Amino acid sequence: MDRRITEFIAALRAAGIRVSLAETADAMRAIEQAGITDRRLFELVMQTSLIKDAKDFTTFRELFPLYFGKEAPPPMQQPGGGQLSEQEREQLMEQLAQMLAQMSPEQLAQLFRSMMTGQPLSAQEMGQLMDGIAPPHVSNPRYRDWMTRQALRELNFNQLNKALRELLDALRAQGMSEEALQAIEQAARENQAALAEQIGQQVAQQMAEQARGEGQAIPRQRSESELLDRPFDQLNERDAEDMRKIVNRLAARLRTRLALRQRRGKTGTLDAKTTIRANQRFGGVPMVVRHRKRHLKPKLVVLCDRSVSTERVMTFMLLMVYSLHDQLSRTRSFAFIDRLHDMSRYFNEARPETALAQVMDEIRPTRSYSTDLGFALGEFVRDHLSCVDQRTTVILLGDGRNNENDPGLAAFAQICRRARRVVWFATEEQRKWGVYDPGSLSSDIYKYAPMCDAMHEVTNLRQLADAIDRLFVRA
Repeated sequence: MDRRITEFIAALRAAGIRVSLAETADAMRAIEQAGITDRRLFELVMQTSLIKDAKDFTTFRELFPLYFGKEAPPPMQQPGGGQLSEQEREQLMEQLAQMLAQMSPEQLAQLFRSMMTGQPLSAQEMGQLMDGIAPPHVSNPRYRDWMTRQALRELNFNQLNKALRELLDALRAQGMSEEALQAIEQAARENQAALAEQIGQQVAQQMAEQARGEGQAIPRQRSESELLDRPFDQLNERDAEDMRKIVNRLAARLRTRLALRQRRGKTGTLDAKTTIRANQRFGGVPMVVRHRKRHLKPKLVVLCDRSVSTERVMTFMLLMVYSLHDQLSRTRSFAFIDRLHDMSRYFNEARPETALAQVMDEIRPTRSYSTDLGFALGEFVRDHLSCVDQRTTVILLGDGRNNENDPGLAAFAQICRRARRVVWFATEEQRKWGVYDPGSLSSDIYKYAPMCDAMHEVTNLRQLADAIDRLFVRA
């Protein structure tokens, strides 16, 4: 048990919770007094000894059952929820057997069999199922839902819906009543959700094991070049700290380059065509030199997806943008989840690092898959459209996954008409744009793309810095 407790504390540290050696010793002494027979008392003793900040309670509760008693598989419904006659049940099983014999790959057939029969996968079956896909590449428990979605995508979980429709159509053609078909579909949908939950438990277990390994191993110091090209979703806590230092250096370089562009813009650049045209009356001698109109400092409006999956790229982007404040006329920043949040007041009152900590603490998703960009765009047009004018560049950071909500294209078009430029920073690799996702379903990014002046993939820091630099080439 001492080893298991030590592994649990290592996982807490890997998840970003500060646990000192003194607190570890206090927890061990408290457990000696309280014992481990009462599981609830044991959990309270560990929580009281190790957790100092209320925001860490959620992480503790997620990790605790992974080390001290795994959650039981979610309950599943029998075929038709027990409402089928013996004849209807036999008809269902016969048609199911025919479909399973022709279904591939084997992983999909295994999931469909469990979904339709109501039999949860055993621990061995679940282990074999997950061995066929890539393991989670992050260990922070905050990314559990996101990594579960990745696992479901690799397992082709969405194909279960198509298979269910085919099964119901075949049974309908055989004359089965609509009442029985509805009962079969309802039970299958509940079993599908239970399977997704069971897969999520397995993903969480894998992430905990990975965190334990990271906590025991001494992480290798990565070079700046490695960190610049490392995807944001593969960064651990130590990498993130090193990245903040790199962000400061990149921001300083960008600030210098922008200052040079602004200095050149004060006098303007030679306009050859206008100069020649203006001096034709003199025969070219004498010559009055004409310059292009000097460039004014641009305005920025930033709209950021405040999902867990975009937390790091949003942090680094805002740090860089607000480090360039002296090269910008004005910056307004907003975060959206299921509604719009004005972040500007945080940055007006504190340094960027402090403001970002407040933003991440006070503006956060209340549930999974709650992003509703369309509604947030409507709120922006209603309450903040005056922020946008012909000198404003609008940056939208997100993946375009809108959870099947109205994408708000009319509101987006209205913003595009008023802005000088609208640029999309996509937080997913381009090969994933528009691809179905089990959590948020389809992506709307290609509906917004035709109205944007530019689309940039920003999945690592090098891409992000290049995208921000391109904003000001003609500013």
